[in-house]
Amino acid sequence: MLSDIDDPRRAEGKLYRLPHVLLFAILAIVSGANSYRGIHSFIEVHLSRLRRTFGLTWRNAPAYTTIRGIIRQLDAASVETVFRRHAAALSENAAGQRFVAIDGKTLRRSFDNFSDRRAAHILTAFTVERALVLAHLECDDKSNEIPAVQTLLGELGLSGAVATVDAMHCQKKPSSKLQQMAFI
Repeated sequence: MLSDIDDPRRAEGKLYRLPHVLLFAILAIVSGANSYRGIHSFIEVHLSRLRRTFGLTWRNAPAYTTIRGIIRQLDAASVETVFRRHAAALSENAAGQRFVAIDGKTLRRSFDNFSDRRAAHILTAFTVERALVLAHLECDDKSNEIPAVQTLLGELGLSGAVATVDAMHCQKKPSSKLQQMAFI
């Protein structure tokens, strides 16, 4: 599925294929890396095993600046589409009642005073029985979380699921999307 993400780089000079870089970045993050240098170190340490497993012809691991350049150029909507498709494939075999927790969080250290950018606020839908994140949606701030939840519920098609949300979503007139769901 990672090959379905649009590669924004020019056709010439692509030494490192996008699906491999993304997969190795995911593996590095799951292993505890929290920076581009950490991703580079992970690839460098495991390069011989990655070459054998994936049939790579890389002589060296990509530099951390290359990894940063590749990841920062990606279209977030394209990545989220593939992410949601993967999560849906993993959760489609769930039997019985579906339980979904939806919550918004402000990401630490995501503000930028120099560029006058507020901290990022992300809304996440999480399926309880599979312990799986279904989707993310960026909100402008905490006050815009109510319409964002309604949008997310509509996009995910969670009719018949039991959803848990914060108390701020207890409105006198819930939207039609919320009325279709069992609401706790």
